[in-house]
Amino acid sequence: MARSRHAIRRATIDDQDAIAELFDQYRQFYKQPSDVLLARAFIKERILGEQSVLFVAENADRQLAGFCQLYPTFCSVAAAPIYVLYDLYVAPTSRGSGLGRALMLDAQPFAAANGAARMDLSTARTNATAQALYESLGWRRDNEFFAYRWTPKDG
Repeated sequence: MARSRHAIRRATIDDQDAIAELFDQYRQFYKQPSDVLLARAFIKERILGEQSVLFVAENADRQLAGFCQLYPTFCSVAAAPIYVLYDLYVAPTSRGSGLGRALMLDAQPFAAANGAARMDLSTARTNATAQALYESLGWRRDNEFFAYRWTPKDG
């Protein structure tokens, strides 16, 4: 486990309510309206369906202070499994404590131990704090590929 003032561990279904509160805050950070019921349902489905891997960080009072969510997928070119680190969130009261780093330092060996050829993530061009964290942990920025997305309302 990564060294931190927080205990990092894999989430269980018993954590769904506490994660949902943090997940709702995370969604609000990305300009989504607050919806704790939606957050709870989404987290519950991911855990019960084993569709993602969630790491959580507990503070000294055993309250959740952050989470990291990985989605397993595949890379066709490498013909190997990969993980997408899609969500990393630290509660405002715990920012600057090294918690984001600790969560990532537990996620990386998990992915390696589970046969991942690599981990991918994306972040906003303006999120310099996150970029500095990722680069300090050896993540390399992809300057070769553009990212695109399509939504049903687009077309």
